[in-house]
Amino acid sequence: MQPRLRSGIWVQALIRRYDSSAIPATIVRKGDSDSGAILIKLNRRENGCTVLTQARGEAGELIWLCGSGPAAVDEATADAYIARQAQRDPDLWVVEIEDPKGEPLFEGRIV
Repeated sequence: MQPRLRSGIWVQALIRRYDSSAIPATIVRKGDSDSGAILIKLNRRENGCTVLTQARGEAGELIWLCGSGPAAVDEATADAYIARQAQRDPDLWVVEIEDPKGEPLFEGRIV
């Protein structure tokens, strides 16, 4: 099992990583700073959105699940998914990344 960073620190590092690449990344919803779950909304603008949910694999490694499905969805559908998840989890973090390429600059594989 890998050691885990506090959610707030992980999110701040993610924002800095994207800022250093001149890609807009914004905290849309601030969750529990210690152990809040994290959603990432990859907004590819006209190419649609993908919502990724942070999870752990069998060996404890970081993975990302496509919460919005395998194909990109429109922004309204992505926002509706995020709203449903936020209703279930008040400690949820949501980070929106606006990148037409949608290439993740964060660790963990997408499954």
